[in-house]
Amino acid sequence: MARRTDRLGGVLEDERVNAGLAWLLVGFLLVVVVENLLDGDVLWAGFAAFVAVVTVVPSAAYRDGDVMLPWEVLVLAALPILAKSLATWVYSLRVTTYLSVAALALIVAVELHAFTTVRMTHWFAILFVVVATTATAGIWAVVQWLSDGFLGTAFIRSEYLLMWDFVYATLAGVVAGVVFELYFRRVAPVEPRLPEGRHEL
Repeated sequence: MARRTDRLGGVLEDERVNAGLAWLLVGFLLVVVVENLLDGDVLWAGFAAFVAVVTVVPSAAYRDGDVMLPWEVLVLAALPILAKSLATWVYSLRVTTYLSVAALALIVAVELHAFTTVRMTHWFAILFVVVATTATAGIWAVVQWLSDGFLGTAFIRSEYLLMWDFVYATLAGVVAGVVFELYFRRVAPVEPRLPEGRHEL
């Protein structure tokens, strides 16, 4: 994999430390999966499990536990999921959904940028995260609709609120796209934390 200049240095840029922190956060996601299953919330358990699976794709592809996303990306993905697990306020649940979907799109963008030959221009990186967030929100809406129809849940309360969900998801995608551009491409690039000698997938 092509390497870029390490502009920060320090202990958090070390690939083993980064991988250790990332695996701890994956462990947290698995705990959330179990907790949601015990609470009977199959939908959110499935979402947290999906985030965990997407997170470990680089390690599985390289067959190397040190090849992981930056731990900051996983914190951004884990915090909304944790907030959802602890939230009791309906509005908080909706907000965490948008943030979780945006975080998932951010994970995909960082993985494409760091582990493949894909290179995005500044404007396209932001656009990609926004579109991926909105598309994921659409898939999530379909999953919720199927859950309501077959599992008897009540996630979708009205088409009006569903449309606002898409608006909020798009706004969350804009925020995630800006974070990707400003932080993971300019301030703390991903490549210095990856093991040397790796080739792009």
